Amino acid sequence: MSKGPGLFSDIGKKAKDLLTKDYLSDHKFSVSTYSESGVALTTTTVKKGGYSSGDVAVQYVYKNTSADLKIDTESNISATLTVANIVPSSKTIATLKYPNYESGKLEVQYFHPHASLTAAVGLNNAPPLDFSVTLGTPTFALGAEAGYETTSGKLTKYTAGITVTKPDACASVILGDKGDTLKVSYIHFMDQLKRTATVGEITRRFSTNQNTFTVGGSYAIDNLTLVKLKLNNHGTLGAVLQHEVIQKSLVTISSEFDTKALDRTPKFGVSLALKP
Repeated sequence: MSKGPGLFSDIGKKAKDLLTKDYLSDHKFSVSTYSESGVALTTTTVKKGGYSSGDVAVQYVYKNTSADLKIDTESNISATLTVANIVPSSKTIATLKYPNYESGKLEVQYFHPHASLTAAVGLNNAPPLDFSVTLGTPTFALGAEAGYETTSGKLTKYTAGITVTKPDACASVILGDKGDTLKVSYIHFMDQLKRTATVGEITRRFSTNQNTFTVGGSYAIDNLTLVKLKLNNHGTLGAVLQHEVIQKSLVTISSEFDTKALDRTPKFGVSLALKP
């Protein structure tokens, strides 16, 4: 495990990733190339329904600095500059977008063996402010985050969470949506590579008196093939088959359907990611 409690956004992330990552509903094809100078070029094409879109992303890494530039088919441009250790144990991230200048953001992250802090400010005339703090150790951590709108002087969000992490398991509790949602998750890893695992998540929304219970897991058939499944109490069943066709290149097939309405057409997604 890494030093320090990590960021607040890391609380519950392992369980969330297992239940959401790679579950696709569209067709995606991406190709990545890398140069010895530290430049990475990735082209991506996505087809959803009868509509196709794509983007080109370029990343340059040099020592403690990385720069990312992405351009999509609708002429949207986003640029991210990340610089580590301007102040020791810190990371500074600047994000700019065109033509939507209002979504630009400057974020500073600070890491300590027993705490982490983040502060982000929007790059516009009425900048929103976001803060988070996490206290603890790699084994036990608790934290909170909040968003503040400078124009109205009101809190736009506030969330609190707690997590307990062991080498083979992680449990988290998050109170979010301004206290309206309670989410409890637990993930248990069955192997050292953490490719085979089981996960459970319960979400309670107080305003609607609604509960959602989801169970899932992943199973490594061999070194090249991974299968993932998930099912919730509303009858939604999802499955993923991922295979490494050549080194670092993955083909992913995903499907999701409603077990309570089998006459509905299932959702299918396919992704092919080629890397040298």
